[in-house]
Amino acid sequence: MEMNQCGTSRITGVRFAVYPMTDRFVDVIKGALQETDTSKVWMETDDVTTCIRGKTVHVFDAAKAVFLHAAKTGEHVVFNGTFSIGCPGDNDADVYLAENDTPANEESLQAVYQETASHFALYPMGRDDYMQVIADACSTAEDLGVFSGGVHYASRLDGDGKDVFTALERIFTDASKEDGAHVTMTAAISANSPSKKGGGK
Repeated sequence: MEMNQCGTSRITGVRFAVYPMTDRFVDVIKGALQETDTSKVWMETDDVTTCIRGKTVHVFDAAKAVFLHAAKTGEHVVFNGTFSIGCPGDNDADVYLAENDTPANEESLQAVYQETASHFALYPMGRDDYMQVIADACSTAEDLGVFSGGVHYASRLDGDGKDVFTALERIFTDASKEDGAHVTMTAAISANSPSKKGGGK
């Protein structure tokens, strides 16, 4: 049956939550969502998380915008999300795959500089060469100047938030190029933390 085949639709999705460490967290979250242009993605928020679905470029663009708009408030903010492509049976909201490749939020984020730290873990599902795919991902992040080394169960990225999201998007895109690939990637991204940098090199 088609529902049991990976890659029948190349919808990318992310389910995430943003955690502002402040008693005005509601205003920070709502403000970030309102400032983000979501016209090129399908998005739904419930009482636990937010889900964004569509083309890879627009999913990462919207997720990046939500995080950076929240982080630019100066509050300690953490983004915790799982990205996925090629999930069996994922064929709702295909209409968003017809969008062009121009990121909706790129211009509004150009002036936003936000130092961030991230842990990510890549899971190329069903591939015998998964360790090579992960090694290639780390090399990509190193080439982009944001790789800080391995930590237990993840790899660390540090740098401007836009650069970190660029690396995450490139890693995810490269890992999912194979026809029918089912790839998931987790990412925890922190900004304005009062804690000193730890882990990595």
